[in-house]
Amino acid sequence: EMIPYSKVEPDLRILSENLVFNKSSSATEQMMERTLWEKAKDVAIKNGSSVPPKPRVIVKVERKKFPYDDFVEVEALEPPAPCSEYAQNKIPNHYKNSSIVHPSILSVRNGKLTDAVAQFKPTGWTDLRMDWDTDLLDVPAEFPYFKRSRDSVRSYITTLFNSEVTMYDGAMGTMIQKQGKWLDEAAFRGERFANITQNVKGNNDLLTLTQPSVIKDIYLGYLRGGSRLIGTNTFSGTSIAQADYKLESIVYELNYAAARLAREACDEITREDPTKPRFVVGACGPTNRTGSISPSVEDSSIRNVTFDELVTAYYEQVVGLMDGGADILIVETIFDTLNAKAALYAIGEYLEHAQVDVPVFVSGTLVDLSGRTLSGQTTEAFYASIRHAKPMCVGLNCALGAQQMVPFVKRLAACAECFVHVYSNAGLPNAMGGYDDTPEDMARYNEEFFRNKWLNMVGGCCGSTPAHIAAMKALLVEKQYEPRKLPPKRRPKMWLSGLEDLVVDDIYNHLGMPFLNVGERCNVAGSIQFKKLIMASKYGEAMDVAKKQVVDGAHVIDINVDDGMLDGLAAMQKFVKIAVTEPEVAKVPFMLDASKFEIVLAGLKWCQGKAIVNSISLKVGEALFKEHATLLRKHGAAVVVMAFDEQGQAATADEKIRICKRSYDILVNEVRFPPEDIIFDPNVLTIGTGMEEHANYGIDFITATKVIKEQC
Repeated sequence: EMIPYSKVEPDLRILSENLVFNKSSSATEQMMERTLWEKAKDVAIKNGSSVPPKPRVIVKVERKKFPYDDFVEVEALEPPAPCSEYAQNKIPNHYKNSSIVHPSILSVRNGKLTDAVAQFKPTGWTDLRMDWDTDLLDVPAEFPYFKRSRDSVRSYITTLFNSEVTMYDGAMGTMIQKQGKWLDEAAFRGERFANITQNVKGNNDLLTLTQPSVIKDIYLGYLRGGSRLIGTNTFSGTSIAQADYKLESIVYELNYAAARLAREACDEITREDPTKPRFVVGACGPTNRTGSISPSVEDSSIRNVTFDELVTAYYEQVVGLMDGGADILIVETIFDTLNAKAALYAIGEYLEHAQVDVPVFVSGTLVDLSGRTLSGQTTEAFYASIRHAKPMCVGLNCALGAQQMVPFVKRLAACAECFVHVYSNAGLPNAMGGYDDTPEDMARYNEEFFRNKWLNMVGGCCGSTPAHIAAMKALLVEKQYEPRKLPPKRRPKMWLSGLEDLVVDDIYNHLGMPFLNVGERCNVAGSIQFKKLIMASKYGEAMDVAKKQVVDGAHVIDINVDDGMLDGLAAMQKFVKIAVTEPEVAKVPFMLDASKFEIVLAGLKWCQGKAIVNSISLKVGEALFKEHATLLRKHGAAVVVMAFDEQGQAATADEKIRICKRSYDILVNEVRFPPEDIIFDPNVLTIGTGMEEHANYGIDFITATKVIKEQC
């Protein structure tokens, strides 16, 4: 019997499409099972017996649409900017750093710049200036000209990156190595550090103070090779990294001097051609410690650095870079996204304290052809984890050559809402640890990026030289390759991440329903088995509970250790630190669940991905509610908001709607929390009790949920 395809039962249609188009490896078996059932059904009907259960086929249920789903995509002319008024309004940086007197910034500077001759004798500096708004060329007030304090760096870079694939610089370490044997231990020490007890050769950042002419010449070499932006010689410019050399005390000086030398070099080349102004990019490296990976093979909960220690170290570095004259900041060579989140948090704090707008770039490192960072994240998960900081440009650098980066750059260019960059190595390292790609090779291999319009900025990493930069620049000019266009502005969606990314609005569960499955068995109130394991400190076995939930279809793992007999703060941190090292668990995002805010915040500081915090509410009062929400926004977390206020828990539909709408307005309009990252819990309360006062609770919940979705 022939029937129109449109009249075929939805589940049979899915089976047929799976079979014909080979969409599923089990399509044949499922169709055979259905065929046997059809026959059994006919027999049962003929015999007047019961029809056997129909084999289940998952038919997707369409998500209910709301007015905000009809989002009209519009062309984006600039990347998303941070929520500060300075960034949103593109207020030019005044470059008068001496006028910035926030206590935290003054604390970093305290006693650091005291004697120009004693501290910076090799540079010839006779002043300790930190203001860069003077001694500027008088240039026209329109692109392509730029004048500090008058013009917005954010606006200028936006126009530049939309106009051309802009040249970044190349490797600093490679160029230092090319100096030859004269750059020995004594040369690294210089006069100032001649008598220190520890060896310092290899501490390239120190050369900024002891051999500044070497570093400045490298800057100038890249600028003359075509670089419009150059990174500072501060890859190891944190107290954490400098602790290896017992030089933590000079970190501020290292960053100040590196930025100031770069400022001088950029200004020198800009004066030669004011139509091509050059910019200093203050570089923040990854440090030599990692927040997500244990240094112990016996205990995966051990760490050799904390989030707060990373924030403190990066904050000090940022103050030095900005005082030295940096225009832009970059967090680079990220092998652990948690370290990057700490750096971005520190930068955010500095910008809030200084009340200025400074564009931020972020550059990740994929350690091998798996396309993952050392801490296990995919390209998309890495971006989803740091996008809350609204980087102006995001990209990849180091570890791989341009040829090996192609599939990963393609994926990043497809998902990033901001500008995209690459600065690859000059190929893979050879047997001697060197790099073999010639300038012509590197230009040719990067051409794949140019041809596909995946990039807005390009440079070089290990093995690259000014000649490599010049070759890529020449190719871009010769073939007139255009930069990547920003993607259109789309409807915002909650975008979470563990080791892999997850767009909540696009999720369907194992039953074909448009629901996000939250696994609640890593909750001491939701699983007696889990509770017993945590109480007995059997965290390894507790991980098996988490793994099973992921296997069974949980998209997110809820973690709750609220119990009067537990140290919740310690238990939450230990569980999360172990969980992030378990790939089968960490692949999904976490929901950090606790009644005390300090517990969820502590857990959040060990999550490299974008997590959900459960929960906050107005029951603590509006002021504390805003404080909690602001901290979560800075950490990039999504949040569950309970329908509580100062008067208690909402019971009626009207109360649920009122409290959730009030919470939403405060979060979005005052805290500037991303609306797509807000989840409301209207509290279903007790149902099915038979008590008259509970009779409408279920109806009120459903009614309120619909209205909240419409109004929020």
